[in-house]
Amino acid sequence: MSHTERAVVLLSGGVDSTVTAAIAKNRGYELFLLHFDYGQRTELKERSCFAAIGKVLKAKRQEITNVRFLEWIGHSSLTDPRIPVPTEDPSGIPNTYVPFRNGIFLSLAAAWAETVAARAIFIGAMQEDGPGYPDTTEEFIASMEKAINLGRRPESECRIIAPIIHNTKAEVVKIGAELLVPFGMTWSCYSSEGVACGICQSCVMRRRAFEKAGIKDPIRYKV
Repeated sequence: MSHTERAVVLLSGGVDSTVTAAIAKNRGYELFLLHFDYGQRTELKERSCFAAIGKVLKAKRQEITNVRFLEWIGHSSLTDPRIPVPTEDPSGIPNTYVPFRNGIFLSLAAAWAETVAARAIFIGAMQEDGPGYPDTTEEFIASMEKAINLGRRPESECRIIAPIIHNTKAEVVKIGAELLVPFGMTWSCYSSEGVACGICQSCVMRRRAFEKAGIKDPIRYKV
């Protein structure tokens, strides 16, 4: 692969997407980072993390796009303050699921990739989340790649790469540590933009991952 080959990377500012971006960088891709403002509770914090991480990874370009129509689509505690964020492991699809979010994100990433001549899209989807989130499975990612390539110029064929899809959260933390990922710049909390709550589903999963990896989490928690 040429060292100048480009990749669009979906970067929320969380652990999984940041490690994914670092993997793309390590593989020699020139990074075009894409962040989505979809009306999530912690967007301001995520936005600041996105900006800081992009500088550390020396991204070629960083773009933030507004997809706040996901707010009025609703049915997610991430975008509707009337729905409480869960503090326990859910059974089935959790209320933090945003309907078809990854499908929408990948579609927009594919359009941008075509215009900047990027031949790869990186996403931090994990099969571990699959039982709860239907848009993070390997089958879904493969289907999206096929659909995207059916709907673009033949000479601009693009791969969707999910490098951590078969890893556990703890393994992702270890990979990130090896790649010198700035974990202190990442954010996982679903509820708070100040000090992480420590009890929401995402905080709990993050804390468990760092503990299992035997690596100290550099962020602070309320509890």
